[in-house]
Amino acid sequence: MNQPDQAGSVELTILMPCLNEAETLAVCIEKAQGFLARSGVSGEVLISDNGSTDGSQEIAERLGARVSHAPQRGYGAALINGIEQARGRYIIMGDADDSYDFVNLEAFVERLRGGADLVMGNRFKGGIAPGAMPPLHKYLGNPVLSGIGQLFFRPNIGDFHCGLRGFNRDRIRALDLQTTGMEFASEMVVKSSLARYRIEEVPTTLKKDGRSRPPHLRSWHDGWRHLRFLLLFAPRWLFVYPGLVAFFLGALAVAVLAFGSVEVAGVGFDVTTMVYASALCVIGYQSLLFFWLTKLYATQEGFLPASPRYRAIVAKWSAERGLLIGLSLFLFGVVIGIVQVVRWGSLDFGEQDAAAVVRIAIPSALGIMLGFQTVMMSFFSGVLTTPRRETRADALIES
Repeated sequence: MNQPDQAGSVELTILMPCLNEAETLAVCIEKAQGFLARSGVSGEVLISDNGSTDGSQEIAERLGARVSHAPQRGYGAALINGIEQARGRYIIMGDADDSYDFVNLEAFVERLRGGADLVMGNRFKGGIAPGAMPPLHKYLGNPVLSGIGQLFFRPNIGDFHCGLRGFNRDRIRALDLQTTGMEFASEMVVKSSLARYRIEEVPTTLKKDGRSRPPHLRSWHDGWRHLRFLLLFAPRWLFVYPGLVAFFLGALAVAVLAFGSVEVAGVGFDVTTMVYASALCVIGYQSLLFFWLTKLYATQEGFLPASPRYRAIVAKWSAERGLLIGLSLFLFGVVIGIVQVVRWGSLDFGEQDAAAVVRIAIPSALGIMLGFQTVMMSFFSGVLTTPRRETRADALIES
C-alpha cells in the first residue's frame, strides 16, 4: 500500500482497472509506458487489479507497472482504489482491453495542465473502428444516454460514457465518489457537473478490443443502471417536472368541472373525468413530496450538492409549517364534507342527484388526502432534518 506522502510525487498516473486481462494487458502497459518515455512526462502506470486469476498481476509487475489490489469487486471499486493509490497529480484512466489509445494522450495532458478538472475523450469525434462498438451502443445506447446526461446536467460533452478520460486527482477525490459498479463512470461526470467543475473533451479513437472472451459489459442491464443513476441524480426531472404537470392538470380539471360539465369538440366531460383528474392530482402531489424528501435525504447524506437557493428554502421551512399547511388542507376537505352532509340533512337524508353529490365529494376527498399526505411528509422531513451527533462511524469516514 502506498503512503499518503507519495501522492503527487509524479505528474501523471495512467490507471487501468483490470480483471483477467492477460491477453491485452501487456500491450496496453507498453503503449502507456511508450507515451511517457516519448513525451517526457513524469509518470507511472498503475494497474488496479480486481481479483484476476489469469496471471494479469504478474504480467504487470514484470513490465514494471505498479499493481494495487482492489479489495472490493466492481469497475467503480477498482477505479476508486486506483485513484486512492495513484501517485500522480493527474490521472488518465482507460480500460486494459486494448481498445483505447494510450499512445496519444498529449491532448489530455495539455488540457489538464491548462486547468481542466475533467477531460473526457470523445470517440464519436475521434473515430470508431468497424466492430469496435456494437450497433446498439453506437446508434442507440450511447447517443440516448449522452443526450439525457447533457439535458439533465449540462456538462457540454458529446460522449458521456467514454472510458478514456483524464482528471485532476485531488479534485475528483473531493467529490467522494461512491458507486462501485459501472455507474462510476456516470457518477464522475454528474458530480463534476453539479460541482461546476471545468469539464473539457478531446477527440479519441476506439478500436476493437483484443480479447477473445466477451466483454464484462451487459448492454441492457448496464444501460438501465446508467439511466437509473442519471434519473436519481436529477430529481427535478424524475419528480418535479412530471409532478407539476400532473398536479396542475388534475387540479385545474377538478376546479373547472366542480362548477358543471364541460363539452369540448363535441366530447362531454363530467364527474367521471373529475374522478380521474383527482387521481392525477394526487399522483402529481405525491411526486412533488417524494422530490422534497429525496432532496432532503440526498443533501443530508452528501449524495447531492445543496444549492444556495435550496439552502434558503430549507432555512425557512420547518416541519411545523408543513403541519399547518397539511392541517389547513385537511380541514378544508372536512368542511366541504360537513357542508354536504348538512345539505343532505336539509333533504331529510333522502335521495340526491348522484352527479351533484360526486361533484362536491371529490374536492372534499382531495383536500383530505392532500392534507393528510402533507402532514405525514412534514413528520418524516422532521426526522430527516433532526440534528444528530457525530457517530464513531462518521468520524472514521472523515478521518
